[in-house]
Amino acid sequence: MGRLCLTGPPADGTPRAMLLARRIVWVLALCLGASLVTAPAAAQMKVAVVDTQRAVMETEDGLRMQATLKKVFDSRQRELDKKQEELQKEREDIEKQREVLSKTALAKRVDKWQREMVNLQTVFVEYNKELQKKQSELTQPIFQKAMGIIRRLATTDGYDVVVDKQAVPYVRSDLDLTDKVIQLYNQGAPADPGDKTGKDKTAPKATGPTPLTPPAILPPAPVAPAAPK
Repeated sequence: MGRLCLTGPPADGTPRAMLLARRIVWVLALCLGASLVTAPAAAQMKVAVVDTQRAVMETEDGLRMQATLKKVFDSRQRELDKKQEELQKEREDIEKQREVLSKTALAKRVDKWQREMVNLQTVFVEYNKELQKKQSELTQPIFQKAMGIIRRLATTDGYDVVVDKQAVPYVRSDLDLTDKVIQLYNQGAPADPGDKTGKDKTAPKATGPTPLTPPAILPPAPVAPAAPK
């Protein structure tokens, strides 16, 4: 019987919800006018990059968020492991008793075991949904605040374009603003000065990952009732 494993944070504590941020390209076109279509103007564009995942995960809030998710994930996984071990022992006992149980008694035990296995798989799916929802809830405010700080940096330091680092194959280290974003975040710096709420109104809302389909863990083959002698 395969082990039911939640699709929650991996071993290093990083929530899977943040893997989605690696695929997001944030292009903040600030102060870009029609002149950008000309070659000389384009050559003078001031560009920077930010590792979106690091800018969220390595802030103090991000680290606390990871610890919270890991605690929830570990608790749920322990529950699943305990129940699956119980079902495995029950199955082994049914195999041992199949020669001594009546056909009716054996059929009842097999039916009960199968219903409990189906219930366990249902709980498994629900736990995954719960973890994904929790990831989204905890990540959303951190993500939005980090995006606001990036907008602020772009405005105050005169960057024309800020791109997610994962979207480019190479970038000079001096163009990477990630450490600066993390530092400003931890210092409680305000977001875009033009946005008094501290929210980035132009960026799309951060969303959790598409719900993952749980592994196809099938229950062991039903124990066939012993034929009456």
